[in-house]
Amino acid sequence: MGASVERKRLVVKIGSSTLTTSDSSIDHAYLRDLSQQLAALKGDGWQVVVVSSGAIACGLGRLGIDVRPSDMPTLQAAASVGQSELAGAYAESFDEYGIATSLVLLTRRDTADRESYLHARDTFDRLLELGVVPVVNENDTVSVEQIRFGDNDSLAALVACLVDATLLVIASDIDGLYDANPAKDAGARLIPKVAAIGPDIIAVAGGAGSVAGSGGMLTKVRAARVMMAAGIPMAIVNGKRPHAIADAAEGRCPGTMFSCSERPHTITPKKLWLALGDSSRGSLVVDEGAKGALLRRGSSLLAVGVSEVKGGFDVDDIVDIEDVRGFVIGRGKVSAGSDEIALAKGRTSEELAANRLLSYLAERPVVHRDDLIVFE
Repeated sequence: MGASVERKRLVVKIGSSTLTTSDSSIDHAYLRDLSQQLAALKGDGWQVVVVSSGAIACGLGRLGIDVRPSDMPTLQAAASVGQSELAGAYAESFDEYGIATSLVLLTRRDTADRESYLHARDTFDRLLELGVVPVVNENDTVSVEQIRFGDNDSLAALVACLVDATLLVIASDIDGLYDANPAKDAGARLIPKVAAIGPDIIAVAGGAGSVAGSGGMLTKVRAARVMMAAGIPMAIVNGKRPHAIADAAEGRCPGTMFSCSERPHTITPKKLWLALGDSSRGSLVVDEGAKGALLRRGSSLLAVGVSEVKGGFDVDDIVDIEDVRGFVIGRGKVSAGSDEIALAKGRTSEELAANRLLSYLAERPVVHRDDLIVFE
């Protein structure tokens, strides 16, 4: 028997400003170039998934609405019109290379439920086995939360985890991550490689995104944190640069590549689901001792290590874990509600055991390590 061929899976996220023209119509010339690049990669053995923004922008253009409205029914109507336009454009473009496409619409609700998450994974696996290029978008037509707060950078990271991607490429309207805002600082320099994401990288990623999209550089860097925890490299490239996606896939990234030298932890599908499959309901601020235990010893989070509770949440909700500077170091599922944790914070197990209202937390961590993902 011959040697087995290593499976290569590429997830490509296309931003609204890359996919559409200045009048919010689909840039068909760009789509032709994209399909050519991806068809060539498929010929080299890659399986490809596209996460596409642009439904609302295309819908507004098709409806003749020049200024993006603020009312939800119009945005959802535009998404409905635009989604049809997008699906047809992708199908036509890839058909030139004999490649079938499919449309996959997801919401946070679809992936917050673990069973649905696993069903979605199985569907992607079968589509890719059949040689299809799935085109994925958030289901903006029925999901209010996704239009208000969603960004397809997080969706792309989720899909990359679902399919166990070899590489995630985010095609944007900027060359990559800079050490300063290039629109304001002529001396800003592109950062070609990032091996760890700390407060310094988060700081330089701040700022609003382009007019057409809902995600800025900060959402991309947050997605990269999860990718690095999962051991999946992620590249940010300028989507309009010739061969940018193919170059990134072939190891010649023209933008910024985020990758660790090795996978920091064994990240289970459950923990990836915690990181990306549901939105955070609040935050727990931990002291330095608890931070060290979480990051370096893989410990659970105990009530004694919590110094502050932010937001209102219930048992089994997902919350962010912050250090005293407000830097998010992890995310997990809580074993108690915000009111109980606010009363229990900073108390030892002995103190909790002596309190009839909080005694159950004496033997139970606030967040168990099996329900926690940490970012280093």
